[in-house]
Amino acid sequence: MGLSCGLVGLPSCGKTTIYNAITAAGASGYGTEMNQAIVNMPDRRVSKLVEIYHPRKTVLATLEVVDIPGLQSSPQSTGRGSKLLGHIKDVEALLHVVRCFEDGSIPFAYETIDPLRDVETVDLELMAADSITLQNKLTRLEKKVKANDKDAIRENTHCEKIYVAIQQGVPARKQNLTPQEIASVYECNLVSLKPVLYIANVKSMADADNRYVKALKQIADAENAEMLIVCGKDEADISQLAPEEQQEFLKDLGLMESSMERLMHAAYRILGLISFFTVGEDEVRAWTCKKGDKAPIAAGKIHKDMEKGFIRLEVIRYDDLIALGDEASVAKAGKKRMEGREYEVQDGDIVTVLFNK
Repeated sequence: MGLSCGLVGLPSCGKTTIYNAITAAGASGYGTEMNQAIVNMPDRRVSKLVEIYHPRKTVLATLEVVDIPGLQSSPQSTGRGSKLLGHIKDVEALLHVVRCFEDGSIPFAYETIDPLRDVETVDLELMAADSITLQNKLTRLEKKVKANDKDAIRENTHCEKIYVAIQQGVPARKQNLTPQEIASVYECNLVSLKPVLYIANVKSMADADNRYVKALKQIADAENAEMLIVCGKDEADISQLAPEEQQEFLKDLGLMESSMERLMHAAYRILGLISFFTVGEDEVRAWTCKKGDKAPIAAGKIHKDMEKGFIRLEVIRYDDLIALGDEASVAKAGKKRMEGREYEVQDGDIVTVLFNK
């Protein structure tokens, strides 16, 4: 299961710079086409497991990053971004980059820096695209509603409610939708319903506490969203360095992790994802599943046959393995467990799946 995120923001907010920091792709920030890359998810636990097992192959989880050209609402609210946003219909989360620095040498859509205005501008484009999608669904439901189809009537009621709120300027993610309402618009794949991670792009980390960052933090807090502070320029420079030089650079900046690591870890959190591992001399591999997924579902991420024929799961905690040094010591300490179908896989579990072939 790969994680896919779409970068959105106004022109010259630093979005493509941050995209390059994540992917080291060297993309131009002035194109009209989207940029797209798949990168390995950094996980320092994998490095430790490799030191123990010395596998012939190491496989990390991956992140797909889509960089959408800068969005800016038109005065007529025609939804200029609807075509661009079509590129991110299938992403799981939006990474909303907001310019939180002043620099006259870098042109911007406005003469002033105002995170609230910028967030609202992008939200308007998200909602413009969703309005079209919902209108189309309501049109498709008309005949069934007239025929008194109960399911269609329920879906129509939910869609109309969400549509009216969007017309009033409330993105779907802020509407406190019920599971039933979300199910009714599931096929619509509403972009304003997707979880958002706000990224405050600053000129230097010394500006991490400026008034623009504080304003964006208030916006994020108001919708219970997460915000990260990133210096896109520094991070893009770091991404071009050799791994050992990257660590030195980060230390000089007072950072423990690169923006790529922090962004992906944050994306995991907002999506409720966790990592578990399979290990051995052949391969050490990181897998991704939803927090709360039970053992057969997690096993199915490795291979569908493991889900169908699931018997039980052998589980070792990553922390126990690191503390005790090897599997034999973990087993001797009574920390190797057998778990059944109802077990919820935990972040950091090292698993062996027993199944009927």
